[in-house]
Amino acid sequence: MTAEPTPSPSRPRPEDAAPDARPGTEGVTPQSRQGGAEGAGPESGPGAERGGPDARLRAEGATLAYGDDVVATGLDFAVADHAVTAIIGPNGCGKSTLLRALGRLLRPSAGQVVLDGRPISALPPREVARTIAVLPQSPQAPPGLTVGDLVARGRHPHQSWYRQWTSTDQDVIVRALELTGMLEHADRPLERLSGGQRQRAWISMALAQETDLLLLDEPTTFLDLAHQIEVLELVRTLNTEHGRTVVMVLHDLNLAARYAHHLVAMRAGTVIASGDPASVLTPALVAEVFGLDATVIPDPVAGTPLVVPIGVQTRTGTGETAAAGAVTGTDRAEP
Repeated sequence: MTAEPTPSPSRPRPEDAAPDARPGTEGVTPQSRQGGAEGAGPESGPGAERGGPDARLRAEGATLAYGDDVVATGLDFAVADHAVTAIIGPNGCGKSTLLRALGRLLRPSAGQVVLDGRPISALPPREVARTIAVLPQSPQAPPGLTVGDLVARGRHPHQSWYRQWTSTDQDVIVRALELTGMLEHADRPLERLSGGQRQRAWISMALAQETDLLLLDEPTTFLDLAHQIEVLELVRTLNTEHGRTVVMVLHDLNLAARYAHHLVAMRAGTVIASGDPASVLTPALVAEVFGLDATVIPDPVAGTPLVVPIGVQTRTGTGETAAAGAVTGTDRAEP
């Protein structure tokens, strides 16, 4: 049944909003095919849990396809609970497709996605929407929609014919807007916001769903560096201070290493490696997944891995690989 229109949270009273008191954790001790390195990523909290067969959200032997176009076959993936996980990999490797499957936006043609011990396909959509919030790439909104009206839409999974809008919904929206720093912009149309503000507005809507699991598909796309950091700092706060489990697709390897506890590297629909940033982001892994020769050094600020590209690998006549643009003994300039 279509939800009734919800009133806009225009000019809500900040004093009415109680702080989100749900206990949070600050990280995870992840698993890796190569073994984890202590202190390799963001600090871990005492309540952090690793992914595995008991993870709340996981894919089991999933084949993911769009019609006859198969993206992944027999894919296994477990979301690390109470952590920030970043999925990395080249374009077209299946990152966004996996995220869509985890959010029940794409049904596996074989295998299954499991949420809290039950196949997600068997759960009512409204129940899933009260557990998982999904923010797709470059979401669109009708012209003239205000921030407050957008965030109010996050309460639709909690509405029904016998439960209409209440003061509780209003309070939830105020908290979501306060948490993202968007309360003062509640009356502004989305098109009048900066890129970073607009993304925070969409994240506010996801928070208004009051879910424990948050799936973000390339949340920093089309943002300048300052706004990318702004969004990722918010993601960190949602995890460390409010206990959200976050899975996000990112292209920037160095930002993924700095802001995620757990990295998952994909190539051609397959998970190549998973674990903490230091165990995943090695020169060998970067070469295998991205075809890129690189060196990896400690980030001078965060201490996390910092990938420094050398050159794109090219195939030589002998079948060996070399870094494009690398200086060799034959092309070094003579004095």
